[in-house]
Amino acid sequence: MNKKAVSRRELLGATTFVGVTAVGALAAPAVLAQAPTVIKMQTSWPASDIWMDFARLYVERVERMSGGRLKFELMPAGTVVGAFQVLDGVNDGVIDAAHTVPVYWYGKHKAASLFGTGPVFGGSATTMLGWFHQGGGKDLYRELTQDIMGLNLYGFYGFPMPAQPFGWFKNPVATVNDVNGLKYRTVGLAADLMQNMGMSVAQLPGGEIVPAMERGVIDAFEFNNPSSDIRFGSQDVAKNYMLSSYHQASESFEFLFNKDVFDDLPEDLQAILEYGVEAASTAITASAMDNYSSDLQKLQAEHGVTVHRTPKEILDAQLKAWDEIIPTLEADAFMKKVLDSQRQWVERVVYYELMNSADLALAYEHYFPGKLKLGK
Repeated sequence: MNKKAVSRRELLGATTFVGVTAVGALAAPAVLAQAPTVIKMQTSWPASDIWMDFARLYVERVERMSGGRLKFELMPAGTVVGAFQVLDGVNDGVIDAAHTVPVYWYGKHKAASLFGTGPVFGGSATTMLGWFHQGGGKDLYRELTQDIMGLNLYGFYGFPMPAQPFGWFKNPVATVNDVNGLKYRTVGLAADLMQNMGMSVAQLPGGEIVPAMERGVIDAFEFNNPSSDIRFGSQDVAKNYMLSSYHQASESFEFLFNKDVFDDLPEDLQAILEYGVEAASTAITASAMDNYSSDLQKLQAEHGVTVHRTPKEILDAQLKAWDEIIPTLEADAFMKKVLDSQRQWVERVVYYELMNSADLALAYEHYFPGKLKLGK
């Protein structure tokens, strides 16, 4: 005999109805406390990384907004699956949710990198998060993950990351020749970019970077920000920190949820999970500004790190490398559609942003003269 599949929501509803009926017969209160739904969320970050703190900011807000009806079991990378395997874990239902970045599943489809670490046409991470929400990016992401890849999950985006540093080098680099031949850690399309500039690239999770540097597997590396870098111990293996780069200048966090788990929740809890990302985005941004800036000062004052701004020659070379990579990406019809959408958004929005924005460097130099030393 065929039995109709019972969803989690139907099962909870039936259980509640039976319980209330039985208790009502005993003249007890008609409302029973319902056990919270527990979401098993694994991140792609080591337990000590500041991004675990950022994941907690999301979890705390969602639990509070849900009135305790949602609880999270938040786990660092490697607890259930590897840092680069969280997409598979969510898709397969091994974990319910993940806190990650799309570039970590770039190996499954290169288009993943376009949702955070693709070519920089002039838009910041804030600009491109706007593209995701208002410029068609969300629909294109859904097309990629569900229609093209057939994944059983939803993804939401929050926290526009500051542009990532060019990274850590044993010696300062001033020209393209200085980086030619270096063994360098990065991920996603940035690997293609750096290889185009003559580097040999290793794609490693955050927790493996410093040990690889210590063993000589890599000569230089980037991860994301001063706070993560100081916690990794980057300052113990290199003393030259190059800020500013076009390799990953528009990334945001990706919050993944197994589709079955998400769909079985009541609509109000679904909304809390989704829009909690937007609430956490603001909180994470404020925390990042505080921690990243103070940790950059600590790297300089307490660890003898010299902070450089990446020279214009290298930045120009990165843009030219993107020029060579873009046509190869556009050979894929879907990726061309995404890039066309991004260019259209950036051309309109960034024109407004640049024309309207005040020259912040000029104001900073006025009040704090001599500190920037931006160079050429």
